[in-house]
Amino acid sequence: MALKLTQNLCFAGLISVRLLYSSGLGRYPCASCLWTSAAHCIHIHGCRKLRTDFSSRNVTTTIREPSFFASSTVAIHRDAEIRFHLTQLHRPSHDEEKSFQKKLLGCSTSQQVFKLLCSVEVLSDTMAAACLHRVADLEQDGAALRDPSVLEKDAIRALCFQLERDSERLTEAGLVSALLACTRLFLDPWSTLMVRLVTESQNRLDGEKMAVGELCMLGQAMLAMEGPESAMLEQVMEQIKKQEPDDWSVPDLVAVYRLLEVCVGEDGKHGDLLNAMHINAATVTSRMNPAAVSGVLSSLVALNQKQAIPLVISLCKQAVRHVPHFSDEELSHVLAALIHFGHSDRYFVDAMQKQVPRKAFTWHPETVSKVTEFFSRKKILSPTVFNAVAESFVYRADSYSTSQIARQIMAFGKLGYLPPNVGQLFRKVETILHTRFSQFQPLMLLNLLHACTLVERFPVNFLSKVFSRYFLHQLQDQNLWIERAVLAQLTQLYMTVKLECPIYEGPQLLPQYRVKSFLTSNRSLETPVDQQLYNSVKSGLVDLLGDRSFFGSQVLTPYCYTLDVELKFDEEGYILPASQTDEVYKRIALCIDGHRRFTTNVRQLLGKEVIKQRHLRLLGYEVVQIPFYEFEKYHRMSKVVEYLHQKIFPHTFRLSW
Repeated sequence: MALKLTQNLCFAGLISVRLLYSSGLGRYPCASCLWTSAAHCIHIHGCRKLRTDFSSRNVTTTIREPSFFASSTVAIHRDAEIRFHLTQLHRPSHDEEKSFQKKLLGCSTSQQVFKLLCSVEVLSDTMAAACLHRVADLEQDGAALRDPSVLEKDAIRALCFQLERDSERLTEAGLVSALLACTRLFLDPWSTLMVRLVTESQNRLDGEKMAVGELCMLGQAMLAMEGPESAMLEQVMEQIKKQEPDDWSVPDLVAVYRLLEVCVGEDGKHGDLLNAMHINAATVTSRMNPAAVSGVLSSLVALNQKQAIPLVISLCKQAVRHVPHFSDEELSHVLAALIHFGHSDRYFVDAMQKQVPRKAFTWHPETVSKVTEFFSRKKILSPTVFNAVAESFVYRADSYSTSQIARQIMAFGKLGYLPPNVGQLFRKVETILHTRFSQFQPLMLLNLLHACTLVERFPVNFLSKVFSRYFLHQLQDQNLWIERAVLAQLTQLYMTVKLECPIYEGPQLLPQYRVKSFLTSNRSLETPVDQQLYNSVKSGLVDLLGDRSFFGSQVLTPYCYTLDVELKFDEEGYILPASQTDEVYKRIALCIDGHRRFTTNVRQLLGKEVIKQRHLRLLGYEVVQIPFYEFEKYHRMSKVVEYLHQKIFPHTFRLSW
């Protein structure tokens, strides 16, 4: 390969370069020797030695083939102004490095990084590695670079050349940081630069003098190059375990958490280290900045540390202080962690309610989606939050992904909330469905349309596609079978059409896709009755009606809904035994609504409970609601009976049995 590259160079011509190097480095072999590590030059005429005369220094370089980046040597055009050089003898001061780092973070394009790089004459190795990391931040796009040609820029090639040449002189921090940056830029792992950096890292690792942060950077680099089975990575972990977490700084702690995300397998490997880290982390949360709080929470989710709830609670308290300062990505990680662990904090919710109206129009769409998902999962109905989200949705939804669109509307449906701009909101949803219908994943589309029906917005124009065999087969293709919860959604959507959209004349939902009950083990379309509340109501009903046989419990109707209590009456108003099926003139559905059927902060029924009661009325039932906040006021049985009598027989006097 090296010979082929060198031969290609003959067609490209030689390129001259003007570089400043550290003093006393002597002569260096040609590009071919560097690539092949040959004992002698493979060129017929020998090496093209590098002269120490800076005014006319010439360096030959290989040309990058499409399959990898030849970063082992550097070529700069004759008229380029590359003036920087690495030094360990006279390193920039701490203030100079800090100023450089600040300017580097202010660069929004790779070209700005190159310009900044060329504006300095002396770089430390950590500054050089930081430049490579910043280019990676700006150019990384998944598993590739947006613009691979950035690696052919003069500044990058000169920087890589000097890192390669001075690998033995780099500090541990500069060495491992440069190696990690090279993996993030997807440089060829067999290039001379990478081989020299890895070899030198192994030498330093064997000396066991690396600090925890440096070990973590080396571990991340080897993870990228060789995967979790890397021998060097295992050596890194063994050295980390020899140290006490109590002695680590907060950045070191976060770095080890990040590394363990991949190193901890299903067998609980490194479990003792994790437990010790949890204990230490709980004592230093007050010193954590936004990035650290977000980083640790994200790692706890990746590691599924359910036993670390005390640490999660402590981190959530610290997150309250940082809500205005989190970046979009950091806030998304925090919200995802709180959703994962099922935790929320009143003060955190208050802080979010203040922040969302200010940032809803500028946050990344994924952050806004995470906000709505968090409030939805915790069943927190905040008009302040959802009004701001609804307004931003109308203006920004065209740039949202289909998943982000669906998740935001699903939150409105779950909480049963309609914002003031409800007309604009759902007109926007309809427009998006018309223009991007085919882009939605089948299950996500079903969730979106079902959420619309929960708040009485009926997607009649799209139901013919949902009930088609093609769409149903798409749902099956994902899992080879359709989950019962999904079939329940389809059935309720079909029932909604039959009851509330008589104008619909499209395809019907085939019988094999319908369920007989909406109560499912997960994602149920009904909330099971609170057993303690039910027992109290049952005792009162027995006293009121005179016998247990006059009412039915947990009655499954032919319409898939389960009634908490059902009462039957004849045409003259007399109550009938629950077992009687003939001569039933009126049915009363008693909805015993416990805490779980309401939003947590206000007394509003969830969307799925509202649609249930709406459908029961349309099916001919008289719905009588027994909410917990009314019933729990009465403790004496006489008061309970009086309350139930008023609810069920509001226009008659109490009979004496």
